[in-house]
Amino acid sequence: MNRPEPARTDAPEPANAGAPAGAPAEEKRRRPRLASAPTPYLRLLTVTQFAFNTGFYAVLPYLATHLGSGLGMAGWLVGLVLGLRTFSQQGLFVVGGALTDRYGPRPVVLAGCALRITGFGWLAFAGSTATVIAAVLLIGFAAALFSPAVESEAAREAVRHERDTGAPRAHVLALFSAAGQAGAFIGPLLGSLLLLLGGGFRAACLAGAVVFVGVLAGHARLMPRADPVRKRERERDWNRERGADRAQTPGTVTRAAQRGRSSWRVVFTNRPFLLLCLAYSGYLVSYNQLYLSLPVEVERATGSGAALGWLFALSSLLVVVAQVPLTRFSAHRIAPRTALVTGLAVVAAGFAAVPLTPAGPGGLLPGAVLVVLLTLGQMLLVPAARGLVPDLVEDRQLGLATGALSSVSGIAVLAGSAATGALLDAPVRWAVLAAVPLAGAALAFTLPVGRGGKEQRTRAVAG
Repeated sequence: MNRPEPARTDAPEPANAGAPAGAPAEEKRRRPRLASAPTPYLRLLTVTQFAFNTGFYAVLPYLATHLGSGLGMAGWLVGLVLGLRTFSQQGLFVVGGALTDRYGPRPVVLAGCALRITGFGWLAFAGSTATVIAAVLLIGFAAALFSPAVESEAAREAVRHERDTGAPRAHVLALFSAAGQAGAFIGPLLGSLLLLLGGGFRAACLAGAVVFVGVLAGHARLMPRADPVRKRERERDWNRERGADRAQTPGTVTRAAQRGRSSWRVVFTNRPFLLLCLAYSGYLVSYNQLYLSLPVEVERATGSGAALGWLFALSSLLVVVAQVPLTRFSAHRIAPRTALVTGLAVVAAGFAAVPLTPAGPGGLLPGAVLVVLLTLGQMLLVPAARGLVPDLVEDRQLGLATGALSSVSGIAVLAGSAATGALLDAPVRWAVLAAVPLAGAALAFTLPVGRGGKEQRTRAVAG
């Protein structure tokens, strides 16, 4: 019941109408895959994601150790700083998404790159709690600008590509995710190399800033300016909504007035979308433990954080190798909601397995099990969640909704990180962390099944 309909991906092309029977069927099954080669704009967005993550992950895995060992912060304060970083990024995605809808992706991406360069430079020399927090907030807000712009454009292009070729949008989004994880694979190794060479945390921050200088220069040259047609459409929708809001009369509820609500009200009163945000929050709260609980676990097991970069590299390598085939399998055989629920359950299993896993070579086995299961769950649920967003909101609200998906999650991470930091020495924390994605999976069961297109949304809910 949850399989994609063959007619969407296997529809014959007129040029093959007279081809012999038998062979054409196999050829037609493969054609969407051949047609799924990314367009030039999708390639640019994919390379963007790779470059962003390379610079970002050259610094982030080592931030908790720097705050704790280097600056002597208490565990709860380390958790709070990391939570503020996530909130200033994920929590403010909604701002970047709204700006993208209003002005287009190019100016938002360029502004985000400039702020990220400034933030990394500041963090390299920050020595007090106040300056560290300020630099971390700036770094997070920079991502809150450019990430929704890039992700909403990738989702929009994936939907268009699906409509033109029949290739599932999740496949295109998986390529996007794999590129980001390739950057997340290179970034920690770059940071580890700088630490081994004696450069320290400051050198990692400056290296990240240099990467973003290259990103800014490349996008200033290569990122297309706003399409005049789409720009006029955005301005028309914006002005129409503002005019309709001014024209509303008290006590009158009509379809025209409903359409005239601001995008913010429409998105944040969309119950299925809000449920998706809450379910996704369970994943992001869990994923944030790679930067909080995992470094503590590695240091406790080995006496140093030297192996941390390799565990991050393991996570990223798994995504680079397995993301595309796993998403191709799930896109053709299970519904997006099923992939989302399954991914959250696998993430929960990763936390539950840590206290049950015997210490392996060097004491790293529990941490490695957590990384592997958390990564497998991520590979299933992230493309599914992003692929559901276009089914739940209108196209002109896609940037805002993409940002809101992360913003709601960022608020949850801010609330959860300080609490998790306070539980770093308590064995019960693994049970608590396992319960969070399980709660997200329960919420995900209430979502529409999802088939990859607005035109199939009603059928998916009914089925």
